[in-house]
Amino acid sequence: MNPSVIMSARDIEFLLYDWLDVESLTGRDRFSDHSRDTFDQVLRLCQDLATTYFAPHNRENDLHEPTFDGERVSIIPAVGKALRAFADSGMMGAAMDYEVGGMQLPFTVYSACMSWFHAANPGTAAYAMLTTANANLLATHGSPEQIARYVQPMLEGRDFGTMALSEPQAGSSLADITTRAVPQDDGTYRVFGRKMWISGGDHDLSENINHLVLARIPGAPEGTRGISLFVVPKFLPDAQGAPTVRNDVVLAGINHKMGWRGTVNTAPVFGDGNFTPGDAPGAIGYLVGEPNHGLAQMFTMMNEARIGVGLAATALGYTGFLKSTDYARTRPQGREIGARGGAQVPIIDHPDVRRMLLAQKSYAEGALGLLLYCGKLVDEQRTAPDAAARERTATLLRILTPIAKSWPSQWCLAANDLAIQVHGGAGYTRDYDVEQHYRDNRLNPIHEGTHGIQSLDLLGRQVTLDQGAALAALLEVVSATVVAAGAAGDAELTEFADALRAAAGRLGATTALLWRDGDPASALANSAVYLEAFGHVVLSWIWLQQALAATPRANAGDAFALGKRAAARYFFRWELPRTGPMFDLLDSGDRTTTDADPSWL
Repeated sequence: MNPSVIMSARDIEFLLYDWLDVESLTGRDRFSDHSRDTFDQVLRLCQDLATTYFAPHNRENDLHEPTFDGERVSIIPAVGKALRAFADSGMMGAAMDYEVGGMQLPFTVYSACMSWFHAANPGTAAYAMLTTANANLLATHGSPEQIARYVQPMLEGRDFGTMALSEPQAGSSLADITTRAVPQDDGTYRVFGRKMWISGGDHDLSENINHLVLARIPGAPEGTRGISLFVVPKFLPDAQGAPTVRNDVVLAGINHKMGWRGTVNTAPVFGDGNFTPGDAPGAIGYLVGEPNHGLAQMFTMMNEARIGVGLAATALGYTGFLKSTDYARTRPQGREIGARGGAQVPIIDHPDVRRMLLAQKSYAEGALGLLLYCGKLVDEQRTAPDAAARERTATLLRILTPIAKSWPSQWCLAANDLAIQVHGGAGYTRDYDVEQHYRDNRLNPIHEGTHGIQSLDLLGRQVTLDQGAALAALLEVVSATVVAAGAAGDAELTEFADALRAAAGRLGATTALLWRDGDPASALANSAVYLEAFGHVVLSWIWLQQALAATPRANAGDAFALGKRAAARYFFRWELPRTGPMFDLLDSGDRTTTDADPSWL
């Protein structure tokens, strides 16, 4: 398989070095052992691993999803083989500290590496993504004993990890969870409850599975303030992390999905009495951090998973774009407009096909830029030379996280839709990959919080915290890009800068207008529209930065750089104007959805 039909190594190189200048991070103590050469070696390694071990069984993952016979989950052997190669390469802890067995790779580079795996096979890559996020949470909030017992085996690939939040009756409303954790005299807890939609919840891919479970301790406050976090392993580990006896964690069943079929999705039961280690009933769990702080701790994993979902959505949109472009170059059909007879031309010669390809390019390459920019913010937050700079990047990352999760999930799915259209009748058959990419990507608008949930977080929390400090910080960096583009002496960049200045101004004004009365019900009524408009403004900013970085090479006639300018042109002329009607609707205070009586529907 041609690696270029999975991801673009050339684009990753441009984003990392020409635009984000990740090589400059090697001047920071944390990354001083690295160089451009080590970054490139890891990127090439991941490209090879993804194309050799992950991509070949992507279709098999889809056609032969995990099965459950009431006792055991069975998964095709190629999944375990790929994950063993991934773990053996050191990628499970690539961005983590040396002290816990990581490589201290910049998160920006790590994200670029992971894009290859998500593009090649999201069903298999999900096990690695969840395990790494689980290990990061425990390394941040766990005790030294928990780090030794759980984190080390996960980074070695001996154990995998999950996040067990949702419950059948609660869904995303975590304030309503009922799983309980009863304290024991030995300092452990006995956990009882049912969870739902837990990816990677049971399998034989690893020696053990470490579940991070949200539960309530008796007497805890109601709502989210009374939630604690526990690690509940499938097998109880000894002091070195080796599995011993079975814990009381079983499955009620597995869920059968339209996409990401290779990632088993489960309904686990804790403390059902099938296995009772020791003298008391219940699954043995170990408290992570302080009681009643579980949700705040879980956000360490949730936010990483949200960025991971955005990256997966981006990669799926990107690989669909590359495959439909390859198809359009090689599929002859029809003739140029006005031609009479003669040979057929490749469909890429037809303007409407180029429109669909440009749209995909603008969505996928723009989204990848956004996700890698967020990765750079993570690195700056860890290593910036002064506290003020670290706080500023943390603030930017906080407000961009809902966009990083939701915008690619919406618009890279739209790219997959267009990839099917470019293929024509072939596109909706299983003979081509693009129909699977669409089904896989359709889960991402739901994964780790729906668009509605992300929009409520963005408009109801992120833009209002600290008197709007995060939005102000974002508009400040957008303004800096606008000024730089206006000073570049390029008429088209000036056009883009003027358009972005106007859109950013409307974003600020609309936000203030929505909150003018301080009424959350009124302000949040159309939050999903706000999220979409906000995302398009952010992506226009990302595209203006990419266009600036590409301009010197574009002026020299470089085809890749000219392609960047064309994608930016498409986004500014076709996509950014969509925000005008959105802001108009938001400014009007329209109550159509709010006032619609359920009996009318």
